[in-house]
Amino acid sequence: MERHLPVLHREVLEALAVKASGVYLDATFGRGGHARSILDALGPDGRLTVLDRDPQAIEVAKNFFGDDQRVTIIRGSFEMLGELAREHGISALDGLLFDLGVSSPQLDEAERGFSFQKDGPLDMRMDNEEGMTAAQWLAEASEKEIAQVLWRYGEERHSRRIARAILSRREEKPLERTLDLAALISSAVPRPHGRKHPATRSFQAIRIYLNREMQSLEAGLNAALELLAPGGRLCVISFHSLEDRMVKRFIRSHSRPDPVYAGLPNIPEHAKPRMAVIGKAVTASEQEQDENPRSRSATLRVGEKLR
Repeated sequence: MERHLPVLHREVLEALAVKASGVYLDATFGRGGHARSILDALGPDGRLTVLDRDPQAIEVAKNFFGDDQRVTIIRGSFEMLGELAREHGISALDGLLFDLGVSSPQLDEAERGFSFQKDGPLDMRMDNEEGMTAAQWLAEASEKEIAQVLWRYGEERHSRRIARAILSRREEKPLERTLDLAALISSAVPRPHGRKHPATRSFQAIRIYLNREMQSLEAGLNAALELLAPGGRLCVISFHSLEDRMVKRFIRSHSRPDPVYAGLPNIPEHAKPRMAVIGKAVTASEQEQDENPRSRSATLRVGEKLR
């Protein structure tokens, strides 16, 4: 099987600084590109846990790593990372990776309903065995709720206009297909300038909302700080500004002493910084962006838990 290199592959490995006997967690396995590279760098005493909420991703992980005693495979969201770590005895990690957003296979498979460029059912669930589909939500949500979701999670300037169009359309017949929704959005907004499809922000917003991605990220970051060993690295790849802002603020806030004690000569232990910012935000090289257009919006941020 051809080995697909994930976004910012080399940069992630450098940031994690994988040790042969280290303990690592890939909290968004996807199709295993980063996980396999981490495992390649581990020796017989190293350990890797892979986590994903997508049942198809878990099947891929079992096929790749099912016979490797160094690997633990867990199905679940990183919203439950703290609880899952306690359940499986995971702690003192040397590195933890979040590769956020939707994976390439999820986008490429029309039946998952993530793509506005391929016809498929309006699903958009990361775990397609539970929860409400996009079609179900669009059939029930109020105009105000739809507009709020599009604005909050997609920063869509035409959110109200799109919401009105959705409600008008569903009075005639329900929205059930991805291309139908994409065409409706395209007809509801002014002709866009630039490369972005007019449905990009709306599809992003609905997906983020249905999968509780921002809530999951917040919970996952908090859990990660507790799970990392001193000197352990937190690496997060984000693909849009909402995620990146949350990650940036999280690492920055924990890299500073409690502001209550600002200016005091002696800062209590509990108020001292818990993380250090490692380098600046990293983006894909021009070569990678040319080879993989989906890397254009990727941003990698790295923090290290202090001793």
